[in-house]
Amino acid sequence: MGLLFSRLWSYFTHEEHKLVIIGLDNAGKTTILYQFLMEEVVHTSPTLGSNVEEVVWKNIHFVMWDIGGQESIRQGWQTYYANTEFIILVVDSTDRERIGISKEELWKMLAHEDLRKAGVLIYANKQDVKDCMTAAQISKELNLTAIKKHKWQIQACCALTGEGLYQGLEWIVSQLKSR
Repeated sequence: MGLLFSRLWSYFTHEEHKLVIIGLDNAGKTTILYQFLMEEVVHTSPTLGSNVEEVVWKNIHFVMWDIGGQESIRQGWQTYYANTEFIILVVDSTDRERIGISKEELWKMLAHEDLRKAGVLIYANKQDVKDCMTAAQISKELNLTAIKKHKWQIQACCALTGEGLYQGLEWIVSQLKSR
């Protein structure tokens, strides 16, 4: 009976969850946002500031903030952290030269007071490109196993095809249900 009531209740409630999509410039953040929104590839230009869209998936409303990743914009990421439930860090799996910068930015975020309860989903994007880093390699480079105070998940994906994206959202939904 409880399960039935819970399911019926979910049709009448408006659950809304804030997600911040962050990563270095050219990682694929905006492409991922629009894959969720329209399920198609949208040609984008570098995000100067932010995009915000509401994505409804499995009757859950996600307010997704896509924040630009250029160095000058990264300094202001923290202005978007208030009330964030999940961080989606997008890593360009082909960008071996800047993986250390992604690691620095991740650990800065994890130390921020406004994100102390936020879950972290890492998308290892551009898995369709030959000789890219695997999700396991990226996990090692980012030192993900050292994260103890946050729930986290790494997901291989390709923003252009959508492959792996919904598995990441599935993990977020599972975290929401386990609260």
